[in-house]
Amino acid sequence: MGIPGSGLAKGLAVTLRTMTRRSHTAQYPDAQPELPPRTRGVIGLFEENCTVCMLCARECPDWCIYIDSHKETVPPAAPGGRERSRNVLDRFAIDFALCMYCGICIEVCPFDALFWSPEFEYAEEDIRDLTHERDKLREWMWTVPAPPALDPAAEEPKELGAARKAAEKLAAAEAKAAEEAKAAEQAAEADDSASDGTNGAAS
Repeated sequence: MGIPGSGLAKGLAVTLRTMTRRSHTAQYPDAQPELPPRTRGVIGLFEENCTVCMLCARECPDWCIYIDSHKETVPPAAPGGRERSRNVLDRFAIDFALCMYCGICIEVCPFDALFWSPEFEYAEEDIRDLTHERDKLREWMWTVPAPPALDPAAEEPKELGAARKAAEKLAAAEAKAAEEAKAAEQAAEADDSASDGTNGAAS
């Protein structure tokens, strides 16, 4: 059996040690917290990548993602081809009053249309204002941090290699077209000067 009052003495000793230490309290909002880069704050939408596949809405455990769309007919790319239909996004909204920040919607998106933003200051006085429509979600995209740098020893992704080759091919074609245009212009100038000389000699 311990000495009576030893627990109280230990508690007071901890209190005294804590009182002599400097406080680490951050004076928010005057001092902004230093958040880690993978902080789950709010979800941003990159609308151009969304194909209205509905995977995010179907996989959301809270059913807090609302998507509306309609179909449009796309003319054939080549003569004689078939017309195609594609989904056009009309509404994309997330109710952050229901969202539990699990990140499943971002993980299942096959086209990288959803991203985590570290922004967390979006409290509202009315709970209905916590439903962010696609315009608001698009604004959050500009607060998404850049991805980490690639490993310099890693192989170049196939997509980057294909894009680089296509850009080099396009640049070479443009340079060739510019050289041909310049050569044609010089030939036309030479023909004009030759014709002027011939006309002068004939007169």
